[in-house]
Amino acid sequence: MRFELTDQQKMVEETARDFAKNEVAPRAKEIDEKKEFPVDLIKKLAELGFMGMMVPVEYGGAGMDTVSYVLALENISAACASTGVIMSVNNSLVCGPIEKFGTEEQKKKYLTPLARGEKLGCFCLSEPEAGSDAASQKTRAVKKDGGYILNGVKNFITNGIEADVAIVFAMTEPEKRHRGITAFIVETDWKGFTIVKEEEKLGIRGSSTAQIAIEDLFVPEENVLGNPGEGFKVAMNTLDGGRIGIASQALGIARAAFEEALEFVNERRAFGQRVVDFQGIQWTIADMSLRLEASRLLTLKAAWYKDQGRRYTLEAAMAKLHASETAMWLTTKALQLHGGYGYVKDYNVERHFRDAKITEIYEGTSEIQRLVIARETLKLYNYI
Repeated sequence: MRFELTDQQKMVEETARDFAKNEVAPRAKEIDEKKEFPVDLIKKLAELGFMGMMVPVEYGGAGMDTVSYVLALENISAACASTGVIMSVNNSLVCGPIEKFGTEEQKKKYLTPLARGEKLGCFCLSEPEAGSDAASQKTRAVKKDGGYILNGVKNFITNGIEADVAIVFAMTEPEKRHRGITAFIVETDWKGFTIVKEEEKLGIRGSSTAQIAIEDLFVPEENVLGNPGEGFKVAMNTLDGGRIGIASQALGIARAAFEEALEFVNERRAFGQRVVDFQGIQWTIADMSLRLEASRLLTLKAAWYKDQGRRYTLEAAMAKLHASETAMWLTTKALQLHGGYGYVKDYNVERHFRDAKITEIYEGTSEIQRLVIARETLKLYNYI
């Protein structure tokens, strides 16, 4: 196994790090405080090719691999988790399924402008009574005159306010449960697609999270994504890739908190010496460093599996679980190392602490990741 990055991957990492440091980080505090969607930063990310990183060049993307995506997203998220998740959703949850399951016409019409950053996408799976249990969808799609009529409500939709294109999941045959779900590509300015409210959130406040009502929305048959009745397959496959993105976001948040904690304890003095010189503090730093590196290796392994065309459900779930729980644990420790200063907004660590929590929840809670890991492990050992 080789741990070296290719020259292209190194270039992507350096480009992302420089952009994050010079363009994103100076805006992050203001974005959080004002709940400001970073339109200008998203435009610049698109110019760098970061809004459709893994999409082939012929469809407007950068044609990069998943490892490059992980490296870029970690650095953007370390500077601003809100900007990171906007980038992640467009890449993993919107461009990803259209590239894999879309027709040639769908790719030309939707994937190309999404990958170029000319349009923004969102992923509409969760509902008020169907979060982790995606097979309990209440949204219905009834076939009619060359298309479908959709009705339902979608919850916690990232990019929901600004999105131009939505991947919407609905029951076409409710009696079949998960085998009766169909995925649709929906243009958000179509009649019947309505923003009900924007959520007021603890963290990632610069990315919008919306509840969406779908009322008598007509979707033409050519906008079915994949085959009718295979929407659950589309969703689960998409979330495998999405979990690599969220692992990368969590890794970035954790790394930012770690580096700021290191700087603080190195400069802060107590009882006549630097705080970093206390053995107990060094033990904490050792644990932080260990968990951060383990998360990075798990995330890169999942990305590498994906790039090799191997099945990566287990690896993605492990990466997402470990990185998200590391982000929450490490930001808590980083805040503690700051003492009282960690609790005030003069320091970035309280923002990282707030941003970290959502990584344990969206795109599959930690509990769901454990179910996936257990199931895949039992399969591996031929127990199921």
